[in-house]
Amino acid sequence: MNRTATSRTPAPWTRRAALGLASLLLAGAALWPATGHTQAATPTVQLPDFSELAERVGPAVVNIRTTERARNRGAQGGGMDPNLEDFFRRFGIPIPNRPDGQQRPEQRRGGPDSEEAPQQQRGVGSGFVLTADGFIMTNAHVVDGADEVIVTLTDKRELKARIVGADARTDVAVVKVEATGLPTVKIGDVNRLKVGEWVMAIGSPFGLDNTVTAGIVSAKQRDTGEYLNFIQTDVAINPGNSGGPLLNLRGEVVGINSQIYSRSGGFMGISFAIPIDDAMRVADQLRTSGRVIRGRIGVQIAPVTKEVAESIGLGKAAGALVRSVEKDGPADKAGIEAGDIITKVDGKPVDRSADLPRIIGGTKPGSKATLQIFRRGSTRDVGVTVAEFEADTPTRRAQAEPGTAPPVAKTALGLSVADLSEAQKKELRVRGGVRVDAVDGAAARAGLREGDVILSMDNTEITDSKQFQGLAAKAEKARAVSVLVRRGEWVNYFVIRPNR
Repeated sequence: MNRTATSRTPAPWTRRAALGLASLLLAGAALWPATGHTQAATPTVQLPDFSELAERVGPAVVNIRTTERARNRGAQGGGMDPNLEDFFRRFGIPIPNRPDGQQRPEQRRGGPDSEEAPQQQRGVGSGFVLTADGFIMTNAHVVDGADEVIVTLTDKRELKARIVGADARTDVAVVKVEATGLPTVKIGDVNRLKVGEWVMAIGSPFGLDNTVTAGIVSAKQRDTGEYLNFIQTDVAINPGNSGGPLLNLRGEVVGINSQIYSRSGGFMGISFAIPIDDAMRVADQLRTSGRVIRGRIGVQIAPVTKEVAESIGLGKAAGALVRSVEKDGPADKAGIEAGDIITKVDGKPVDRSADLPRIIGGTKPGSKATLQIFRRGSTRDVGVTVAEFEADTPTRRAQAEPGTAPPVAKTALGLSVADLSEAQKKELRVRGGVRVDAVDGAAARAGLREGDVILSMDNTEITDSKQFQGLAAKAEKARAVSVLVRRGEWVNYFVIRPNR
């Protein structure tokens, strides 16, 4: 009975009361702003529409297909889909039915026993048109090793391209097709790009031309390359997207899609793009001379850790630690020593070690640069003449000589050391130092090894084992001790904590 009562039509007085209450509520709502108790309106967030952008920029994005002359692979065969094979090769996944899991260079390039065969497709990538007369930018790895490059436009025209130049260190390449009146992209300003900003990519993942994907800028200045800081995004990038443009919402190119972070070989939400300002500087040189000219000073470097910076009095963890100096190189001639920390170049701060090769690399060979270095507790300026980049000299490991001075007793630091002979000093190109003959305790925990050469302790240069013993004896057990150590051709700082 009670259940049926809830379904009855309300009495007239109930309807009138309900209407009256509704009127009061409406009136109160109308008067609410006048009472001063205003309530902030929730902003409406509208997602961007990429359709107009894709329509406008899409015609300037091209598919790049490369071919190479096939080689006789015998029983291995060559029936795998080229796109899939390029996917495996690019992202380090073992290629099925290959004894070593990968395509060997001699299989791709031919060898003494190989037989020439017709051209076959090698891989696919993307690119974008820089100039109406046919200059196209892409990744160096897209055209690496190609015998022929085919560019497909959005109007389905296929044009043969020649490689103007490619720079493997930055992964930037420029190719040229013979055409006029091509649609071009607009180059943007990377400095205006913000983390969280919407971006879009156009490319040919797995050969699917003019595929559009979108996301946001996840981070800037990602240090994943020797000469470049990358733009990190969550834009879906897959094999074939390489070389395609990364665009902001104004339709400007801000990067070249180049790499992904992946444990599986496929997209996992992290992709990297080369900043377009760096890419354009490389492209300009490639178009002018076909190669990139970089400066060098002949040093091998490492980061400066916070622990090391505090222990040697540098203050903050910044700069580039010089681990070795090339003999007779620019830095050697300027008096730079292993163990120096380069903190500025021509007044530009070297905040991270990776900044140094980028700054020096962008300096014209033959010009002079002023380096600010930190050495044994103080800073100084050193002038150096920048040379043109060339391959680094091979490293070598200095060995102990028979007949050298016997090791002294172990110190509280856990080190047993011996003097260096004059021949060893000459070979290592050092003025002093002591060789570690045995190590345990605090020094072993810090990472020192037998055969290391200690060059300084707490910013004091080591001359011989007697002096080292005195310094070690004075070291407070409650205080960390910093030592500069030579290991083979490299130097590095180690922080020894005796009380641990």
